[in-house]
Amino acid sequence: MGDVRGAETEPRWLTASEQRAWRAYLESSKILFDALDRQLQREADMPHAYFEILVRLSETEGWALRMSELAAQTGSSRSRLSHAVARLEERGWVAREDCLTDRRGQIAKLTDAGYAVLRGAAPGHVGAVRNYLIEALDDEQLGQLTIIGEAIIAKVSAGAA
Repeated sequence: MGDVRGAETEPRWLTASEQRAWRAYLESSKILFDALDRQLQREADMPHAYFEILVRLSETEGWALRMSELAAQTGSSRSRLSHAVARLEERGWVAREDCLTDRRGQIAKLTDAGYAVLRGAAPGHVGAVRNYLIEALDDEQLGQLTIIGEAIIAKVSAGAA
C-alpha cells in the first residue's frame, strides 16, 4: 500500500463568476448586518444580537426558552449567549430561571419590560429591513433570495449533523 499521508490535491478554485457571486453575497451580508446593527444601536440602544434574543423569546409560549435551545436558535455558543443574557438581565429585559426538569438547565424568560423594549424597537428595525433589503429587490428576486437562503441553510445543516 502506498503512502497516503501527503496525497495533496489541487483545490477546486472558484471560477470568476463563482468568485463574484461569493464576494457579492459576503459583502452584502456584512454591510446589511452592520447597517441593521447601527440602526438598533442608535434607535434602541441595543446590538442586533440582543434584539434577536428578545425576538426569539417573544415568539415562544410563555416567552421562555431553555438556554441551550435559545443558543441553537440564535446560532450562538452557550458561553456567548450566557454573556448576552447576563447583559439583558442587568437591563431588566430577561430573567433566568432554573429548569424544573433538569437541574443543570436554565430558562431565559422575557420580562414585561423586555417585551416593551422589543415592541418599541421593532418598527425601526422592520423599517430598516424593508429599506435595505425588501425594497432593493423585486418580487422575483425576493422569491429567489428565499430559495437561495433555504438551500444554504439545508446544505450547511446537513453537513453539521
